[in-house]
Amino acid sequence: MGAAGQRRGVDTKAKIRGVAIELFTERGYEATSLREIAERLGITKAALYYHFSSKESIVLSIFQAHLDALDALVAWAREQPPGPELRAQVVDRMVDLGLGSGMPAMKFAMANQHVVRDLNQQQGRENAFGKMTELFDIVTGPDASVAETLRIRSALLSVNIVLMASRGLTVSEEELGAVARDIAHSLLA
Repeated sequence: MGAAGQRRGVDTKAKIRGVAIELFTERGYEATSLREIAERLGITKAALYYHFSSKESIVLSIFQAHLDALDALVAWAREQPPGPELRAQVVDRMVDLGLGSGMPAMKFAMANQHVVRDLNQQQGRENAFGKMTELFDIVTGPDASVAETLRIRSALLSVNIVLMASRGLTVSEEELGAVARDIAHSLLA
């Protein structure tokens, strides 16, 4: 498969994940079928099966996309010089990550907490908390005071809190990102 074919496959998977999240959030995980996801997309169930073998594989893909993005952020942060500039950049990247791969994972988790708990137990996978702890350690550094450590951790966690708190509000992604950045940066100050 050429680069264009791979890109189409990635785009199709992203569309499937997006529609699945909409349906899982609206109707619940158990009440949504693969047939309904395929119908909303305007594709056959066979075409959906080409990309995902089950609802569980769609959900795992949603969380894996977020974990991969978080891994990339941790790897990038590890290569940067420590200090206030790194902290500010990590906050900005956390907002972008939260609005990107994090939002679908968060929407699903908030609407289907029991499914997430069950999947975590079944999969035994490393979770976002472990990756966030690694990011905390990189950004904070070994010599930070308790107050500085907690301020930095609170700033990074505030991004997720703002995104969760926005549930049910009519707000644009741009406005939500601006508010999340403003709150997180104010905690760093």
